[in-house]
Amino acid sequence: MTAIKHALQRDIFTPNDERLLGIVNVCKAGKKKKNCFLCATVTTERPVQVKVVKVKKSDKGDFYKRQQAWELRDLTVVDAKDASKENPEFDLHFEKVYKWLASSTAEKNSFISCIWKLNQRYLRKKLDFVNVNPQLLEESVPSGESQSVAGGDEDALEEYQELSAREEQDIESMMEMCEYAVSNAEAFAEKLFKELQVLDGANIHSIMASEKQVNILMQLLDEALAEVDTIEGKLSSYEEMLQSVKDQMDQVSQSNHLIQMSNTNNGKLLDEIQFLVNYMDLSKGHIRALQEGDLTSPRGIEACISASEALLQCMNVALRPGHDQLAAVNQQQKLFCELRDTFARRLTNHLNNVFVHQFNHFSYFKMTIPQYYRSSCLSLPGHDQSSTLSQNSAELSLPKHSPLHRDLLRYAKLMEWLKNTQREKYEGLSRTYVDYMNRLYEREIKDFFEIAKIKMAGTSKEAKGKFATLPRKESALKQETESLHGSSGKLTGSTSSLNKLTVQGSNSRRSQSSSLLDMGNMSASDLDVADRTKFDKIFEQVLSELEPLCLAEQDFISKFFKLHQHQTVLPPLAQPETEETDGSIPSRTPPQADHRHSLSSEKDMVRLMMNKIFQSIEPELNSLIALGDKIDSFHSLYMLVKMSHHVWTAENVDPASFLSTTLGNVLVTVKRNFDKCISGQIKQMEEVKISKKSKVGILPFVTRFEEFAELAETIFRNAERRGDLDKAYVKLIRAVFMNVEKVASESQKTPRDVVMMENFHHIFSTLSRLKISCLDAERREAKHKYTDHLQCYVINSLGQPLEKLNHFFEGVEARVAQGVREEEVSYQLAFNKQELRKVIKEYPGKEVKKGLDNLYKKVDKHLCEEESLLQVVWHSMQDEFIRQYKHFEGLIGRCYPGSGITMEFTIQDILEYFSSIAQSH
Repeated sequence: MTAIKHALQRDIFTPNDERLLGIVNVCKAGKKKKNCFLCATVTTERPVQVKVVKVKKSDKGDFYKRQQAWELRDLTVVDAKDASKENPEFDLHFEKVYKWLASSTAEKNSFISCIWKLNQRYLRKKLDFVNVNPQLLEESVPSGESQSVAGGDEDALEEYQELSAREEQDIESMMEMCEYAVSNAEAFAEKLFKELQVLDGANIHSIMASEKQVNILMQLLDEALAEVDTIEGKLSSYEEMLQSVKDQMDQVSQSNHLIQMSNTNNGKLLDEIQFLVNYMDLSKGHIRALQEGDLTSPRGIEACISASEALLQCMNVALRPGHDQLAAVNQQQKLFCELRDTFARRLTNHLNNVFVHQFNHFSYFKMTIPQYYRSSCLSLPGHDQSSTLSQNSAELSLPKHSPLHRDLLRYAKLMEWLKNTQREKYEGLSRTYVDYMNRLYEREIKDFFEIAKIKMAGTSKEAKGKFATLPRKESALKQETESLHGSSGKLTGSTSSLNKLTVQGSNSRRSQSSSLLDMGNMSASDLDVADRTKFDKIFEQVLSELEPLCLAEQDFISKFFKLHQHQTVLPPLAQPETEETDGSIPSRTPPQADHRHSLSSEKDMVRLMMNKIFQSIEPELNSLIALGDKIDSFHSLYMLVKMSHHVWTAENVDPASFLSTTLGNVLVTVKRNFDKCISGQIKQMEEVKISKKSKVGILPFVTRFEEFAELAETIFRNAERRGDLDKAYVKLIRAVFMNVEKVASESQKTPRDVVMMENFHHIFSTLSRLKISCLDAERREAKHKYTDHLQCYVINSLGQPLEKLNHFFEGVEARVAQGVREEEVSYQLAFNKQELRKVIKEYPGKEVKKGLDNLYKKVDKHLCEEESLLQVVWHSMQDEFIRQYKHFEGLIGRCYPGSGITMEFTIQDILEYFSSIAQSH
């Protein structure tokens, strides 16, 4: 075994940097004995890896090969089978259980002991040793001592160190000098031991001979210490002499320090005086500009700006400690405060006067003259209101305030100075400006929306009456409208006459009460496309006018009041708006409690000022939207698309701006009207009633869904809110499907299959033509329903045209189903050839054609002319009839072979019957 162990170490493990510590000769238990070796190895490099390697001797030679290896850390159980009796079998539990049979129990125990010691030294993991004699397992293995691992190898677990090349050469040369170094190892070891003893003795004699030299060395050290003491004495005397020189130098240094300190103090005093003179002095020109400078001319304004900046710089200078106790400094500060208060008072009074003057001037030329002009145009005799407004379409525009902004922006730097020095006056001016502009814009916007409503009402004949009868909560707006019209009666007319005109204009296609969009308002079908396009242009013009107006005013506020910087600012609006505006829409100005705390950014302050100035925009827009929806609920489609686009544009500029927020709120109202429009259509579908005396045909709400879809596809092309339309489509088409089935079930005059077939064919044609992607599933469903009900109607209407013949062959098929062979059916008494000929004679071609002619008339009464499905149905009946004919011919050929029995008419005759009947009608 020792020779095998050395051979394995040399051939297998040394090339892999491994050491063989334990070995056992085994074979697999219960199988044909094929001996192999299980080896316990460790690597020579750190970290140490412990493995169990299976080595097998090659069948073709005398060498060994490595067959399989397992990591010791993967071993979970070692089972020795029996601890009390000698049993060479044992199991190793890795990923699966390996059963081995050792060549002897001693080798097995030695190998198991080696495994246990390797685990204790390198792994110390929980490893179960089952049925193992406790004497084989030691208590512990100290990590630093040599332990016996296996086979008597005492030093195997110590750190292994290979010999160097020189050590190998020395050993080889020493062995060559001794002839019996290999043959007689004990004699060679005895010789080496004797030589080692001789060398030890020589070393001891050498040490004893060197004692004299050690004594001489000690004497030299004593002499060196005496010399060191002498040098230290000389150094002490030198230190005493240097100490006296140091004292004299300290006195000179102290004198120089006092002189330097005096010079430093004089320099600092001069710096302080120069600092106060440079930063606390204001020129006479600046003082004169602050006290009596001209605030109307550009040159005077520039001088005031320069003087105010210089004053602010002097007042904000950071005084050093002690400056406030100087009389001159206090005197200058008092002068600066007086100049600040004087100039702030002058600037505030002047800007107040500018606000009033500009407001009155702008208000007169921009409001009074257009109002008079419009009134005069509307009061001209012989002028229709809608024609007058169309001729003067340029009037639908808001005045531009750029001249006012340009004049006031000259004072922007002075407003910034006032903001930094006199906050109360700055806030007072802000409130004054907001109040004046609120009144100015309220007048302009109200007049602008009034003209927009008049133009909007003129887009249809019915709109005049609807505009006059529209519920109006804005009393002031109502009075202005009456004054513009002269009298409300001139504009409106009676509701009854209006309805008569509506019915005449629609060519009596359908009654007004059955309109798809009639929700207590006018019929959308009576408004042509030109009127809706004109309304769309008016609404777009309103939004296009409001958008630049709000943006220009917001830009001016930011520049003039210097609100583009991020600071914590107290809002200037101290008076909250608590009352509701006209139309019962609450103002967007925050309550008073929100004004008591500072805003987080000046953007919030700009938005608050814009809310105050333009508080009438949102109610006026809602009122305009209500009018448009009242005139025609289809207008909600146009308004949803336009409003969505403007909201999207505003949010891209500033999502938190006044314009974005206001248009977003109005968009909610528009979306609510759109949803109400869709709900109204669905309600109309659910309430539809059909005549019991006439055929149904294409249902009105199916036709009106087609009209709605055509218009919506035109309006929502490339729109941002396409998703809203798709949701509405799904709701409408589901309602159409459900109500078509409901009406078909309730129909008494027209068969249910005809109602379903015609209406779903119309729906399928509409969806195929418009190509609405979100309704692809409904389009396929409509086609499926149309095809199914067409087939059902054909089968039910055609029935059994050859009834007796059909009953005869049903009996034949029943006999075949019972087990009678087809060629033996003719021998049955009730189904012999004579009975077949008798039945066939009852259906000559003339009778068949007569029955088909009556069927054509019946189908013609059921179907409506709008869908033109008569020929489609007739062709399907022809195919079904031919199918039944071929079925009968097939049964005759199979059950009555060679009888020569045929029908009295052929397929060609059938085709001629169907063709001639269709042409005759």
